[in-house]
Amino acid sequence: MERVDRCVVLVDAGYLLGAAASLLAGEPARSRITVDHAALIQGLREGAEADTRQPLLRIYWFDGAPDRVPQPEHRRLRVMPRVTVRLGALTRSDGRWAQKGVDAAMHAELTELARNRACSDVVLVTGDGDLLPGLMSAKEHGVAVHLWAVQAADGDYNQSEDLVAEADERRVLDRVWITKAVRAKETGGYCSPTPTPRPEIAAILSAPLPEAALAASAERAAATRTAPADEPAPPAGDETDEIPGGQGGRTVPTPKDLAGTLRGPGAPAAPQPPQTPQPVPSATLRWSSDKGWVERGPLGEPAETASLPTLAQLTSAEQRWADREEDITTVGGDPFEVGQVFARRWMERLPETVHVQKLSTMYPRIPHRIDGELLRYAARFGLLAHKDDQIDEHDRYAIRAGFWREIDVRAAADPVTARE
Repeated sequence: MERVDRCVVLVDAGYLLGAAASLLAGEPARSRITVDHAALIQGLREGAEADTRQPLLRIYWFDGAPDRVPQPEHRRLRVMPRVTVRLGALTRSDGRWAQKGVDAAMHAELTELARNRACSDVVLVTGDGDLLPGLMSAKEHGVAVHLWAVQAADGDYNQSEDLVAEADERRVLDRVWITKAVRAKETGGYCSPTPTPRPEIAAILSAPLPEAALAASAERAAATRTAPADEPAPPAGDETDEIPGGQGGRTVPTPKDLAGTLRGPGAPAAPQPPQTPQPVPSATLRWSSDKGWVERGPLGEPAETASLPTLAQLTSAEQRWADREEDITTVGGDPFEVGQVFARRWMERLPETVHVQKLSTMYPRIPHRIDGELLRYAARFGLLAHKDDQIDEHDRYAIRAGFWREIDVRAAADPVTARE
């Protein structure tokens, strides 16, 4: 079998992006950097073709993901020309994430490409010495191996020395090359405080709380203070949660408080906040998808919310296909953006503007059916469904805040809705 004169790039994403984070942000956490994947792939292609003097066959991107479910960046990468994504497992142990199966997949791909004479040159972007047998096998099949490293933050090697010794050619991707596609996030220091919520979220959290919920919280707090020392503390699930970034010890009522306030036998309606030009949002947005919070009449869902169509009901088969295409190619997966995309599609497909008026009267509560559909949509982007993690409450805030922001913007831009 005759060898084909072309090059292939094999990228260990954990190494490339972890080393880039160490170089630019001082620690290997990929959450500390933002990546322009299109620019990064273009840089890898141009560099490989220049170094090998051969046309590119393909770039293989090896990475880990929880349960091997593609994350937003993988969804973007796998639809790019000449890019193939291979996913290993991402597992958590002792509070740290670790890739499983990525090295074995790279070794198998490298060996198979060399054995089948699919290329004349291979560019390896990795630092793991576990790939040494695969590298040696490729050389024995007549393939030239180019090993690329990311400039080490401490000026030393961040690659296996045995791997470096066996490579035919070596190149270091320096800070200038890396910063064409990767930059450090501005966090205000390595030990910065919890990020401040978006304005919409802050407004929800700072809103006046229902008096009954506050009274229940105060009673529990008093009981806790006066309880004998030998009595166990109340269960964690019955305590109120502190407002992120709040001051003066203010608390947000639990779903149990709200259920007693809004649905308890003979309980009066929660008092409305003082009248202002703009309605003050309620703190209960946090649990707007919880069944215990939703008021249900004797015949099921209230008529005012039951009449609101879901996005699935408004979407045709052709639109569903187009939505998936947009999700894969253009939606980045930021929680706020996900909420906006969902709201945009819902509003664009509504047959009557009266539905928007009806929804606006419920702010900040999203009807249960629509809210559940919104969160299921967000789960496609890996925002809510990590196997070993609890659901991120801040993501929920941001998803719903994005939903309401898009509703407000589009309603204001629609002269009919704005007039009504």
